[in-house]
Amino acid sequence: MLDTVIVGGGLCGLALARSLHAQGRAFALYEARGRLGGRILSVPSKTAGMALDLGPTWFWPDTQPRITRLAADLGLQSFPQHDDGTVLRLTDHDKKPDALQMADLHGGARRLEGGMAALVGALAGGLPPAAIHLEQELVAVRDKGEHVELLFRSGEVTAIVRARQAVLAIPPRVLEQRVRFEPALNETMREAMRATPTWMADQAKAVVAYDTPFWRAAGASGNAFVSHEQVVLGEIFDACDADGRHAALGGFFALPPQFRASIHPVAMPMLISSQLVQVFGSEAEHGEQHVQDWAAEPYTCSTLDLTPLDGHPEYGHPHLRRPLWSDKLFLGGSESAGYGGGYMEGALEAAARIQRALTPDAHDAARPASGNAACLAQFGDQVAALRPLAIERYRQHLQRYLAAQAKEQLTQRALLDTVEQVYSEALDRLGALPFDAAGMQRGRSDLTPDVLAAFNGFNNALLEEVVQFNRGSCAISNFPGEHDPSRDYVDTIARDLAAAWREFAINANGVLLGKGQAQFQEDLA
Repeated sequence: MLDTVIVGGGLCGLALARSLHAQGRAFALYEARGRLGGRILSVPSKTAGMALDLGPTWFWPDTQPRITRLAADLGLQSFPQHDDGTVLRLTDHDKKPDALQMADLHGGARRLEGGMAALVGALAGGLPPAAIHLEQELVAVRDKGEHVELLFRSGEVTAIVRARQAVLAIPPRVLEQRVRFEPALNETMREAMRATPTWMADQAKAVVAYDTPFWRAAGASGNAFVSHEQVVLGEIFDACDADGRHAALGGFFALPPQFRASIHPVAMPMLISSQLVQVFGSEAEHGEQHVQDWAAEPYTCSTLDLTPLDGHPEYGHPHLRRPLWSDKLFLGGSESAGYGGGYMEGALEAAARIQRALTPDAHDAARPASGNAACLAQFGDQVAALRPLAIERYRQHLQRYLAAQAKEQLTQRALLDTVEQVYSEALDRLGALPFDAAGMQRGRSDLTPDVLAAFNGFNNALLEEVVQFNRGSCAISNFPGEHDPSRDYVDTIARDLAAAWREFAINANGVLLGKGQAQFQEDLA
């Protein structure tokens, strides 16, 4: 019987596998596709002589520390997204585009040399090949009491795999639609899964390679927005390499999934070329096109995901973050993340959460703290160092929403992102401390109140600081409701922060209880 089975070879599954392998723990990773990476997909271009990203392209170091740190740890080089502040806007297909000035359009985004597939390759390259199983679609999961039984299908062949613990790093909607659970999950859990959209699942992306970046020579940045009635690509960006010698333009389709599916395959390349010629001129006509329609990917897009989203959803539903079947089954994937949901950052946050649950005492031997009092003091110092950073992180999140041209609930969304980021980092630090076993009363560790005390007054103080910051910020002076938020708006934000705090308290208590259980098992051994 296997110790741990990870289902899903996207970033979450790969990062978790890397952590377990580093600890010397046995695992097996199963992936339905014939490749690793999930929504990370880079394809080679003969014309450009580089890899083109058809999935995620960017990460933001200011607000995404996990992906930034992982890329550095793996020795991957990054470079800033080309963005000189100029943007072309085309609102009439019979006219030429207007040129606009829009500073910091991509909000400090960076890309990886070699494409995002370099990240997948680096992670997979550090894993034992025998532990990776491709083209294995999960069909069913069964609770067998002392272990979990997983049924996989590969073509006409089915196989049963047994494990003490299983991690399903699969988008919740896809999981709910395609996988059978025995016993069946309760309706509350299934509704939480159905209510969690798969980020970018309804989207399609085109990247077109060229011999030279002719648009740069003409004074254009490569950034463009198209909104006329015949729009094909609504947002276009420069997809060149770091020095601009290898040229490409990328774009996101403005057409909904059902409409894209109705277009004849021969017609789509012509529509893309016509769109690019409208924006950048005749030199854009003949390029090497690559298109990825994620809505046509059954392991990414569920039936519910075919309905386009209006904006970035709220992720990290509490039900998706809690162990099932007596701590034998865990749900992962970016959509389960408490911070960074939908992004690569969220995939890594989810992997870290599950890693803490699977190995609560993994880092204990390397830590200088000794005894619970010392651990509590060290955690208090760590939180004290995190708290002053929160307002700067709020500013960074706010700037990111402004750069994305968001217009509603800016303060609420940026502040919730901030506290979730702080709480996520605090859980990492808590999980790394060598706490000894402690008492428990009604499901709560005796250490939990002292751990939570490190955050006393945090939400209220940060909310007050944010309100004062907003009132003095020129960046949001055109948003009266954000510049000087009403009492009702502040109360709404306070309720969101309270909910995030409750979720942190539950997770922190879970970490402490897990450490106590690990200590108990060690004593028995």
